[in-house]
Amino acid sequence: MKEIKKNLPLSIETFKTIIENDYIYVDKTEHILKLIAPGKKYFLSRPRRFGKSLLISTMEELFKGNKKIFKGLYAENNWNWDKTFPVVKINFSTGEFKNDDELKNSLNDMLDDLADENEIILKRKGIPYKFKELIRKISEKENKKVVILIDEYDKPILNNIGNIKVLEDNQVSMRSFYSVLKDLDAYIEFLFITGVSKFTNISLFSDFNSPTDLTLDDNFSDICGYTHKELIDSFDDHIEDLAIKLDKSKEDLIEDINYWYDGYTWDGKTKIYSPYSTLNLFAYGEFDNYWFNNATPKSLIGVLKNSDDYESVLNPVKVKKSIFNKFDFEDIDPISFMFQTGYLSICKKEIINNQIYYTLQTPNYEVENSILDYLIDLNEEKMDLDNLKPKIIEAIGNYDNDTFKMYMKYFLTNIPARIHLDHEYYYQSIYLAWLNGLGFKGEAETQTNTGLMDMYLETPDFIAIAEFKFSKMKTVKGEGKSKETKPIKSFDTMINEALSQINLKKYENKFLNRKVIKIAIVFAGKDLETEIEKVIM
Repeated sequence: MKEIKKNLPLSIETFKTIIENDYIYVDKTEHILKLIAPGKKYFLSRPRRFGKSLLISTMEELFKGNKKIFKGLYAENNWNWDKTFPVVKINFSTGEFKNDDELKNSLNDMLDDLADENEIILKRKGIPYKFKELIRKISEKENKKVVILIDEYDKPILNNIGNIKVLEDNQVSMRSFYSVLKDLDAYIEFLFITGVSKFTNISLFSDFNSPTDLTLDDNFSDICGYTHKELIDSFDDHIEDLAIKLDKSKEDLIEDINYWYDGYTWDGKTKIYSPYSTLNLFAYGEFDNYWFNNATPKSLIGVLKNSDDYESVLNPVKVKKSIFNKFDFEDIDPISFMFQTGYLSICKKEIINNQIYYTLQTPNYEVENSILDYLIDLNEEKMDLDNLKPKIIEAIGNYDNDTFKMYMKYFLTNIPARIHLDHEYYYQSIYLAWLNGLGFKGEAETQTNTGLMDMYLETPDFIAIAEFKFSKMKTVKGEGKSKETKPIKSFDTMINEALSQINLKKYENKFLNRKVIKIAIVFAGKDLETEIEKVIM
């Protein structure tokens, strides 16, 4: 008899709740034990919604010795359950911290709550002094050292990038709060801090006794998120159910999940799925940009808006490892920031002249498509979008190729040259994003029984099937000694290939009893041509 399918831990970050309510838990306790064994102070950076809070919560239950909820996990038979420690957990993930007063009030409340939980009376008034007193008194009361777990340490800074006054005030408060940790060595058994960014202008990372940074440590590259094996082992029932719902084979569905949500790496080798997007996929039964829509910090939008380096954002870029050690919120490097917030990931690690270099690129389709959407939005403000949709529909419906081509070129010329990429998928992505933004119902990379159609658009009166083709440019001799660039494939050749592919694959069979129109959209360099034809059913 098949076991009952376990529940999805969607937006649940408490280990005890997951275990006691029979939610799926991907066992990371072997990583945690390997981490605890040799060391004392650690920092881990991972993007938002990547499982940092669950990791902290698991550590908390481990140090408290709550053995019964670790049944069947690696830690059950590999941890000394007779040795327990008091735990102080400080969580910044739920606050907004819009000003320094809000930050100070939040810190005061957290310290007072921790004192109540541990039946400690605090006499000191200043926040750093209260923190120091709390740790010392808990340690003396229990006659044990204290485990300190700090989640999303940097949120008071990250949430206010661009607001210099709030940043400066919050920086002072955070620096004084964290500076206490240097004086508490005698009372600390283990310190673990998580965040998105490693801000060097907070004292946490500026002294000889700063925590060891695990962010790029090969041994812990998969301490958060799901590996391919973990996805298959833990979510097999959900994969099977979703494959049935989407009318796909299990193998094809796994390929689609890889394409959409896999690809994060912190060592250039071990690929990790976005846990938030993967869980939402199984919960809602459809592919979408779940992580981007929920986890994008406002600070990233500001960095994108002010950056001229779009090509580096969209193309693989090679950087020295040292770029990640100089992160100053007063002078943010866009590439470093996009890596730390999850919009770029390591695809290659290499040593050149005894220095470590990383090649970074967008990790998967969700991130790449979302960034393209946003960059397009940034450059659409001057375009009159409200009146374009009916005009485009009219042009397609009347087979008016000249007018349709005019609108396609109009959009292309409004995208800055700095974000043009020489790839077919780039043009496919930006046009689908734009047409969806105009209000068209459409889909890209649509599976049929004969193959993948590049894109279709649906209107009340017709279905338009679009096939994209792209040619790189080549340099040829012109008159005399002059040189000019021409497409490797001519526009006519690409148009014929695109229309022939629609005919050959019979994509129109997916839309029975509907008027279907086929469109070829072909690119070379920064120019395009189109052709519209009626499909004979």
